[in-house]
Amino acid sequence: MFVLALKLLGFCFVCVSGLQNDHKAIMAEIEEALHKLHAREKAKRERDEAESQEEPMEEQVTLPPPFARVDAVTYGSPASGAGLKVGDEVIEFGSVNTNNFQNLQNIAAVVQHSEGKPLRVAVIRDGQKVQMSLTPQRWSGRGLLGCNIVPVQR
Repeated sequence: MFVLALKLLGFCFVCVSGLQNDHKAIMAEIEEALHKLHAREKAKRERDEAESQEEPMEEQVTLPPPFARVDAVTYGSPASGAGLKVGDEVIEFGSVNTNNFQNLQNIAAVVQHSEGKPLRVAVIRDGQKVQMSLTPQRWSGRGLLGCNIVPVQR
């Protein structure tokens, strides 16, 4: 019985030992493949960085012309909280944009129909497009926004 148990244990040890060797070989292959993969990715990243430095980054994004300008923002108002600033040039106000703007009544209608609902507003500030979310709502001041917007002469 004791000899049989040793034989069985010895056999199991040989099996486990063989499995451990297979496991080590597979892990070595995986490690080598990972090193190669990371080396390729690093080389590609370095190539891309070198190419991007060679190419001039003068690609200008053409912004649409503004249809309105912010000429007053009251501190503590929804407009102030959203980040709107005096001098911002409006290129999108909810569904109103440069292509469909006719007069300030367009903006007033959007504001009235959007009380309590966030509106996407895009402005040009310092030559860059800035997007924000502005929620028209009642506050301690006049109106639902707390800012004054004037049309831009086109």
